[in-house]
Amino acid sequence: MQWLSQYFVFLAETVTIVIAIFAVLLFIFAQKKKSMPTGSFEIKDITEEYQNTKETMLRNIMDDVATKEFNKQQKQQRKKEKKQLKQAQKSQSDNTNHNKPNCYVLSFNGSVDAHEVEDLRQEVTAIISIIKPEDKVLLKLESPGGVVHGYGLAASQLLRFRQRDIDLTAVVDKVAASGGYMMACTANKIIAAPFAIIGSIGVVAQIPNFHRLLKKNDIDIELQTAGQYKRTLTMFGENTEEGRKKFQQELEETHLLFKDFVFENRPNVDIQEVATGEHWFAVQAKEKGLVDEINTSDDVILSLIDSYKIISVKYHRRKKITERLAKNIVSGIEKLCFRNSRTIY
Repeated sequence: MQWLSQYFVFLAETVTIVIAIFAVLLFIFAQKKKSMPTGSFEIKDITEEYQNTKETMLRNIMDDVATKEFNKQQKQQRKKEKKQLKQAQKSQSDNTNHNKPNCYVLSFNGSVDAHEVEDLRQEVTAIISIIKPEDKVLLKLESPGGVVHGYGLAASQLLRFRQRDIDLTAVVDKVAASGGYMMACTANKIIAAPFAIIGSIGVVAQIPNFHRLLKKNDIDIELQTAGQYKRTLTMFGENTEEGRKKFQQELEETHLLFKDFVFENRPNVDIQEVATGEHWFAVQAKEKGLVDEINTSDDVILSLIDSYKIISVKYHRRKKITERLAKNIVSGIEKLCFRNSRTIY
């Protein structure tokens, strides 16, 4: 029996050591996690990318003589720019005269819950902290809208530019509807591709109700509230006409706030005509004053290259494993749903 007691002592010591090591590793991991940044910025000068594309195309369509002359001109231009930059570093006045102003490019591809607003908040704050009066901001916006509070905050973040007299242009290639258009109308100028979907200035809510199913199966749901309108419509209880009226009233109030916001930022639109919840293609929306210009984001950036240094600003929030997994699942479902689709909008 002595060997058995020695074995249990050895086992206890081993387990104690393993637990101690595990505890130390857990503590180190927890401290490391606390010290890790919540995200990081990706700041990239994309001017050169567009210029290289342009130069590559030109070289491929020129003959040998023209290519040689073009290369000579480009070499002289770069030499001149390098000289100007050197002079600008010596004098602040020269810096003002020779350096191009910056055009900061943001990209917002919004989901229904507008969780991307957290990244947008960081990007807006970063740009505001360094922007100069001659600089401008270009927002590449894509969103079909979503929750009121999420897109309300996103629009409020963009209003920070307007409140500081910073030139903001919103460019829509595909869709800026509902909350997406709420964001767009904060810009000094809205540009959209011809078939981009614009508008949908309205409010919608739908709630399934399982009351009859539960009643049929003799299942009761108890709902206790304090406050007459703490709950208007419910998923499991029996909805009342009074509750429906109150819910509709809340939708109307939200719609009124939406209309006021659009009209305040775009006073030239006939708000009663456009705030019906309808959406239009950009060429139609332009006639109604919802869009200022028809163009794509690529052409807009190309038109700015000669006058501005194009800086892409993107904040990458460190995502949890569950968030990354959920995103991949949603992406897979969307591909599955639309792979065999033949519908044209």
